Amino acid sequence: MQRIPSLFIAPSPLGGRGVFTAAPIPMGSLIEVCPVIALSGKDRGQIDRTGLYDYYFIWGEEDQQCAIALGYGSLYNHSFEPNAEYRADFDGLTLDFYALKDIEAGEEVTVNYNGDPDNKEKVWFRPRQTSRPK
Repeated sequence: MQRIPSLFIAPSPLGGRGVFTAAPIPMGSLIEVCPVIALSGKDRGQIDRTGLYDYYFIWGEEDQQCAIALGYGSLYNHSFEPNAEYRADFDGLTLDFYALKDIEAGEEVTVNYNGDPDNKEKVWFRPRQTSRPK
């Protein structure tokens, strides 16, 4: 696992906990490499009935599996205006998080749960929005 040292977990205005940074993160920076535990489609059906439902990622070339991200990977909150994105490395079994724009110290690091930062399709919960710090 690899992560920039300024990341920390704190209560989020988006709900629950979130990932924040204590130092600026420049656009394009690798924020974190999270190993994943890849599970089968059958396991995914069982996980859907547990508290892990909101914490796994769709996984695999055909989106038939799921994966639990280690590190801070499952704690990044959703935004339709994310400042970061994740990229799946199916061969290396990691989710890699990158800054889409400059992220200021004290700001929450967010991703679009739809995978594509520009995808505005409905998600399975009512998202809350928060404004960027000035």
